[in-house]
Amino acid sequence: MIVVPKPNPSLTAPEPEHCPGPESENAGKEESCAGCANQSICSSQIPKGPDPDVDFINDRLSNITHKILVLSGKGGVGKSTFSSILSWALAADEDLEVGVMDLDICGPSLPKMLGSELESVHSSNSGWSPVYVTENLGMMSVGFMLPDQDSAVIWRGAKKNGLIKQFLKDVNWGKLDYLIVDTPPGTSDEHLSVTTYMKESGIDGALIVTTPQEVALLDVRKEIDFCKKANIKILGIVENMSGFICPGCKNEFQIFKPTTGGGKALADELGLPFLGSVPLDPRIGKSADNGESFLDLYPDSPASTAILDVVDALRDSVEGS
Repeated sequence: MIVVPKPNPSLTAPEPEHCPGPESENAGKEESCAGCANQSICSSQIPKGPDPDVDFINDRLSNITHKILVLSGKGGVGKSTFSSILSWALAADEDLEVGVMDLDICGPSLPKMLGSELESVHSSNSGWSPVYVTENLGMMSVGFMLPDQDSAVIWRGAKKNGLIKQFLKDVNWGKLDYLIVDTPPGTSDEHLSVTTYMKESGIDGALIVTTPQEVALLDVRKEIDFCKKANIKILGIVENMSGFICPGCKNEFQIFKPTTGGGKALADELGLPFLGSVPLDPRIGKSADNGESFLDLYPDSPASTAILDVVDALRDSVEGS
């Protein structure tokens, strides 16, 4: 049973342009609040001041050394696939304790990609226990809480916000070296909630995943702007599906042509680190479908070499800072 606050229908109307926010002492009292459908609620019923759960969240996350957000801006670029491979790669180091938080609430795919879709979450006096993929790789996802795999999650922002808070406040991660947070595409409720709740506990930064074509880079630019406004360090850009290396002739073909230079050109333009390019390999999708580690199955693949180079660059950026 997921315990989340029920959304108040009155709070679903769009806020005015200069809304002070429902937690502000001036909520419902500013000039911009005049005529807002939520004015009377904000001025009377909503508790003001800092969220009392933030201190508890900070304490819960204090045993996690590094926290990384994986962002994309656009769907279909392989962000969740890369998150799963990144998790496998980090957990391959037996000296590391790794956790993965799946915040793609409407499309939770990590349980399948990490081979744990039939598992369920257990609770105790210390909180929810992560589902362990390996001895040193734990995961939390709403996918473990659905009645069946085909159930749709049809929630408004307030309910999503409540679940994200529970993932941060109630999950007993224990001591972790890395927590990988896989987010949905865009810059919406889930992104605002997780960055707000985790801000004081310290986020190492964001890993931005893109594909070479301009239509993906357009949304990546918006994601980068979000990170700047939210004061989140960008650890680097990864270009996924950057080319296809034929397993027979070993020649490389551009499936998604970088008409404007791709991720590398964007990183250079904005002065951001470029962590590397990962070529297409059909076996990555097959491994994800089977819940297996592509890196373990195909260590000699050019894609495996590229992924490990990206992971090494990411660890150098995080652990060296």
